[in-house]
Amino acid sequence: MKSFTTIAVSALALLPYVSAHGFVNKLVVDGKSYTGNVPAQKTNPSVIRQINSIDPVKGANNQDINCGHSAQKASLVADVQPGSTLEFFWLAGGGQLWPHNTGPVITYMGSCGNTAANECDAGNVKWFKIDEVGRGSDGQWVQASLMSGKSISATVPKNLAPGNYLIRHEIIALHLAETVGGAEFYPSCAQVKVGGNGNGTPKSSDLVTFPGGYSDTDPGIFDRSAFDASAKYIFPGPSLVSLSAGNSASSGSGSSNSSGAAAGAVASSPSSASSAQASAPSATTTKTCKLGQKRMVKRHSFFQRSH
Repeated sequence: MKSFTTIAVSALALLPYVSAHGFVNKLVVDGKSYTGNVPAQKTNPSVIRQINSIDPVKGANNQDINCGHSAQKASLVADVQPGSTLEFFWLAGGGQLWPHNTGPVITYMGSCGNTAANECDAGNVKWFKIDEVGRGSDGQWVQASLMSGKSISATVPKNLAPGNYLIRHEIIALHLAETVGGAEFYPSCAQVKVGGNGNGTPKSSDLVTFPGGYSDTDPGIFDRSAFDASAKYIFPGPSLVSLSAGNSASSGSGSSNSSGAAAGAVASSPSSASSAQASAPSATTTKTCKLGQKRMVKRHSFFQRSH
């Protein structure tokens, strides 16, 4: 028979994971904040499309992998410029901090053509990848920075043609990814209008749809080495976009957390990540990271596996 102490400790360990899923609760564009709506609660004006559940999307062929569970069009559109900094803040249910620390964070954009972003059907959008971040130079997943309330940043490609776009920001949680179908997808979409006078557009080979952009058996989705800080990580989906009318500065830049720490496995700053990632040759390019502190990467693995 288990002692009272053992039972009590087990119960306390599970408390942080009662609402251990989450959503994008705020988008900051060049310092201007846009608050999102709590899933399945009151809908206020926002640029972030409201979802109806904080639960992860399971399965790469799930229709909700596009923008999240039953995502609804939002009423507002944010003005952004080529080169604008996008900061994404995540919360768990009940207003708690983001609970997971294992897996990549990927950001896409997609053109809505002549349709305003707040009227755009995400199911018709073809997406191009502007940012991807996995482990930092210390071997830890950058996703873990969200657990202390920091943001994950991305940059609008510097020569992107003006127009109506959706931004798809996604966490892929890999704490259960040792089995096929175990990965947890947390996609979120925001509505923007890009200004400026850029003329860069993605090549057809850079474009994917969701569902369709991933498979449950893709490296980086079915991943048995997510807790190995020395393992190479292969990002799923297409390579980072290279805009057809631009140059290397036109590609999506590397991310950093809100404190400015290095976010890409191949970069030590946002600017160096930009040049390194812009030259990425394919979607299966591996990101080599330094051997980090395994103890910190695995710090929450026991509780996540029990979640």
